[in-house]
Amino acid sequence: MVLPIIVLGGCVFLPVTTTEYDAECDITKRHMVLKPHQVEAFVGCQDEGCAALLVLAGAVTATSVVISGSVAVIGEAVYWLEAKRQCRIR
Repeated sequence: MVLPIIVLGGCVFLPVTTTEYDAECDITKRHMVLKPHQVEAFVGCQDEGCAALLVLAGAVTATSVVISGSVAVIGEAVYWLEAKRQCRIR
């Protein structure tokens, strides 16, 4: 259980927009995905300091997943509706 916290502890997740061409509709579709970004390496921490740092880093990671995940889901829905509207016009 500690390993995922250590692996993800120094990360935040940010929504990123990607694009792909849809030949059937002749449009460029946008998609929103989450990408992890390393923020801080655990260098030079000792004993209780490391434990506190891991707990804080885990909380930051979890919070970024929830907030960025919500943004990505809403963004993906908007992009999907946009693609459906553009495809219908052509």
